Amino acid sequence: MKRMLILAALVAGTMGVQAQHEMPQGRWWRRPAIAAKLELTREQQQKLDEVFQNAANELIDAKADVRKIQVALRAELERATVRRDEVRRVGAQLNAARAKLFDRELMMLVDMRSVLDEHQWTQLQEARESVRAPDTPRGPGSPRHPRPPRPPRRER
Repeated sequence: MKRMLILAALVAGTMGVQAQHEMPQGRWWRRPAIAAKLELTREQQQKLDEVFQNAANELIDAKADVRKIQVALRAELERATVRRDEVRRVGAQLNAARAKLFDRELMMLVDMRSVLDEHQWTQLQEARESVRAPDTPRGPGSPRHPRPPRPPRRER
């Protein structure tokens, strides 16, 4: 049971990185509805493309590093005999990798924010909030996305 709680905390922790500074996924500035709502110019879209391209490889690498270290940590936690010092070492690596990923995502957000004027930034935040409105359930467990059945519990 304790292992399951630890693994659940690991998974929840990685999801938190993305949620820290929610932006629409992907190249949101190229979506016609968002571009029209924000009244983005071609120049702004090109600058946003540049910001995204400049960050893309670093983000891919940083996300991969986080995933690799998570796998290593899971392996340590699933050993017959848990090595406390090794878990601590790998945990510190995971924290550092998450911090690096967060920092890169945050700086990309800052760079994108600098392309938008105040009105456009406000419009983007309002659009994001309307997508996440409480009356439109999303994600596992919502009416649109029922939870999959749980597998039977194994006895140990």
